[in-house]
Amino acid sequence: MAMEKKNLPPLRVVFSDEALLVRGFKAVIDGVRAKRARVLPDERGRLGEIIRADDPWFEKFGQVYFTTTFPGIVKAWHYHRLQTDHFYTVRGTIKLAMYDAREDSPTKGEVNEIYMSEHLPSLVRIPPGVYHGWMNVCDVETIVVNMTTECYNYTQPDEYRAHPHENDIPYEWARKDG
Repeated sequence: MAMEKKNLPPLRVVFSDEALLVRGFKAVIDGVRAKRARVLPDERGRLGEIIRADDPWFEKFGQVYFTTTFPGIVKAWHYHRLQTDHFYTVRGTIKLAMYDAREDSPTKGEVNEIYMSEHLPSLVRIPPGVYHGWMNVCDVETIVVNMTTECYNYTQPDEYRAHPHENDIPYEWARKDG
């Protein structure tokens, strides 16, 4: 049975890297990392670094893929037992949300929310065991690149799902007008 999601505690800024803000109830989820990506413009265009093997978060290479999401669509919730994800938004804007349901985590029960956009190049690391998903909050099809630590296993996927809206995760995907 899904929990009642009215009267959730407000999310506040729990981490910032320039304009990149992570909002949560109290803290950044243990193992989650976020950073502004480095973009180097010149008269020819731009070069953007996403992740490097000498980054402190880099564990190992599994695969790189992209996924798209149409405007207003929610792609959520799931977690991995083995895989670490590294998300980067190439086009559009998403509202990425995460929920820590890990029993042994010091941040169990924490929710984090990050807006990622082509206008705010950034990388977010999501460790195994953390539910995550996003909503396309713009008027174009978004493109998100994921650099994983594991290859996708077609016969036994490392993916454990919950319904996007009917679940016990204390988060609402509703748009917040103001």
